[in-house]
Amino acid sequence: MKILCILYDDPKSGMPKNYPLPNLPKLKKYPDGMTLPTPKSIDFNPGELLGCVSGELGLRKFLESNGHQLVVTSDKDADGCKADKELVDSDIVISQPFWPYYLTRNRIESAKKLKMAITAGIGSDHVDLQAAMDHKIDVVEVTYCNSRSVAEHIVMMILSLVRDYHNQHKIVKDGGWNIADAVQRSYDVEGMHVGTVAAGRIGLDALRKMKPFDVHLHYFDRHKLPDSVEKELNLTFHESVESLVKVCDVVTINCPLHPETENLFDDKLINKMKKGAYIVNTARGKICNREAIAKALKSGQLSGYAGDVWFPQPAPNDHIWRSMPNHGMTPHTSGTSLTAQARYAAGVREILECFFEKKPIRDPYLIIKDGQLAGMGAHSYSKGSATGGSEEAAKYKK
Repeated sequence: MKILCILYDDPKSGMPKNYPLPNLPKLKKYPDGMTLPTPKSIDFNPGELLGCVSGELGLRKFLESNGHQLVVTSDKDADGCKADKELVDSDIVISQPFWPYYLTRNRIESAKKLKMAITAGIGSDHVDLQAAMDHKIDVVEVTYCNSRSVAEHIVMMILSLVRDYHNQHKIVKDGGWNIADAVQRSYDVEGMHVGTVAAGRIGLDALRKMKPFDVHLHYFDRHKLPDSVEKELNLTFHESVESLVKVCDVVTINCPLHPETENLFDDKLINKMKKGAYIVNTARGKICNREAIAKALKSGQLSGYAGDVWFPQPAPNDHIWRSMPNHGMTPHTSGTSLTAQARYAAGVREILECFFEKKPIRDPYLIIKDGQLAGMGAHSYSKGSATGGSEEAAKYKK
């Protein structure tokens, strides 16, 4: 079989010859008891760069020794890109949310042999899920592999925004000691109301990580949490996003992107938020209207916006979020720490082993199976596509 793998570029200085830490902590299970990926073996050293082109997710030896062809590229967006050319006769395509290959309906229909799309990470909205269902292409992802990594990033972003860390660090780097300038937008998070839009694995973990800061915790989700969890965290449940944003000083967005959540945070919803609130978005960029966010930061309706996600990705050089005031944007790195890479690379290997041996893939990994939403897909997504406009990614210039 031919496996096409789209990964992000290597470091500009070349692949590291050594790494800051010699090894990673050894974990066996996630908080809910689900085991970490369990492939029969791996051909990489956990803690090394695996998500870039030269890292190859540690797959080449495994695939080629079993008679398969592996094509790896970062060229994925412009007309005539290598990914499009190679997709035509590929059986499996692998992509990451951090450097997504937007598997649009046109691309799916160009790939007559395509059987499965694997997300090396979590979040498969870069695939036209409706087209995948229509053409009986299975979609799978490595559920939970980097959820805790993202939750850590959320806490970092909340504290960085509220304390205005980025501004203070810049003052030092610029050679200054301007304390009044450094603290004029800096607050304690203690006592604030912090809420999550969606309380799945990432949202709930972020709430748990914020509890020791003595904040008031809120959540909205279409699946209500057990009473025991609400009691444990002293959580306030909201039956609508509008109800939550009216009372929260900090809102963290952790829902999947699908037609029901696309453009959710528009002018109307943002203007229902507390004046001066903060938004942290590590879910998907398209959940927030880009112009509405920039306008709210300029007017002061929002005090800060920290996003780890953009639309499209990579973001065009003139994307308004690159230059808007009081932001803490990162280039979708929350789920691709070296720790997370070891888990999602192992998860992809596990999925491929199951596929080749015709064994069932873990149900939580399934998004689409046999033309229907399945597993985590049935829990988190709705039918339709959120890939419209992805062609803008070609406007990014390195």
